[in-house]
Amino acid sequence: MFSTADTIVAIATPPGRGGLGVVRLSGADAFRITQNLVGRHSSFQPRRATFCRVSASRHSEVRDEVVVTTFPAPRSYTGEDVAEISAHGSPIVLAGILKSATAAGARLAEPGEFTLRGFLHGKRDLIQAEAVGDLIDAVTPLQARAAFDQLEGTLTTAIAAIETDLFDLVARLEASLDFPDEGYHFVEGRSAGSEIDGVAAQIDRLLGSARRGRLLREGIQVVLAGRTNTGKSSIFNQLAGSGRAIVTALPGTTRDLLTEVVDIGGVPVTVVDTAGVRVFPADVIEAEGIARAAAARSVAALIVVVLDGSAALTDDDRVLLEQTATVPRVIVANKSDLPAAWTTLDGNENLVRVSALEGDGIDDLRSAILVAIGSTRSDARDLPAVTNLRHIDLLTRAGEALERAASAARAQVPEEFVLADINDARALLEEVTGARTTEDLLGHIFASFCIGK
Repeated sequence: MFSTADTIVAIATPPGRGGLGVVRLSGADAFRITQNLVGRHSSFQPRRATFCRVSASRHSEVRDEVVVTTFPAPRSYTGEDVAEISAHGSPIVLAGILKSATAAGARLAEPGEFTLRGFLHGKRDLIQAEAVGDLIDAVTPLQARAAFDQLEGTLTTAIAAIETDLFDLVARLEASLDFPDEGYHFVEGRSAGSEIDGVAAQIDRLLGSARRGRLLREGIQVVLAGRTNTGKSSIFNQLAGSGRAIVTALPGTTRDLLTEVVDIGGVPVTVVDTAGVRVFPADVIEAEGIARAAAARSVAALIVVVLDGSAALTDDDRVLLEQTATVPRVIVANKSDLPAAWTTLDGNENLVRVSALEGDGIDDLRSAILVAIGSTRSDARDLPAVTNLRHIDLLTRAGEALERAASAARAQVPEEFVLADINDARALLEEVTGARTTEDLLGHIFASFCIGK
């Protein structure tokens, strides 16, 4: 793990044509290095933008005109002295600034190091630090709102309330242990069991939306399957909102897997268009596409079986319906703009009629997908409290520890045995917030962050 004595530097935003690149420095030497870069000898005004010219050294040619903003510790993102240099987005200019900064004693930041330093300096807990990464990675507005909700501390506040209740109960149980000769109990077993149940119920409420929370954070893969020319690629384009897939009247146009991440009710859904299934492929390439389609179906969380509602079912249709009968699926009858050749199917669960050509029924398909994956349309007032698998695992284990403690309390076992389970639960809650954690866990979490954060 890095040393917090280092001054680090990184490009916080990637350079772009006509845009800005921000070089951020953090550490005890950040202001000295920044002054060296811009050739200024007076102090910068905290949190005020200052126009400067940045150079590689005092005697070198001017590299760029920049704006410098300084944030003295502890009122900064990392809790250390932080300087931000906003330069033109030229890769040459930014590389020159970085080279000059490292020559003056700084080093390049490791992934997530700015946020990790903020965590280590008490600017945010581990839940909020992880929420920064989720906010950066968000691809739907609802994902971003859920991440910001955790960044604001809603889950932290909920866990703090649980810990307060447990601390009060632990204090009374330990007081009972301190006066064994008097035989005095500050809390009776039956009462303690009810109190522990109440705390466990708080954890259960947090976990109540955990499945939807994971869907929102991690997304899901949905595969479009069907025989050739049923309109899979047209439906794919409708869901994607663009002409990503080639659509022709020629059977077997799609030969490989085509993917697109789309926002369906706030859930990031990876939609996979696959080669049409047919018993006799036109050539070896189509045969390989059909094999890849089968592989994609085998790992999909949901399969959308696309049928041609304007034509009689074929043997290929029936085989596919049979193969997907035991997995989560939505059945689509496409081409509803044409006269229907059939109206019902045996066991026609989740049957949706659409016209990919005209766009009719696509919203119904989106709704059916949400229902099939166990989600519903949500807004900012109904965000899941828990979205992170690490948090779900720790909270689940904490709840199980409290269930053991409640059972032990009601059985009138000695207080030390009840305390052991309660303290196990408290330790797990501390792991959620990062009050108790390991260097390896921190390295694993922050390694997934981008360099600038």
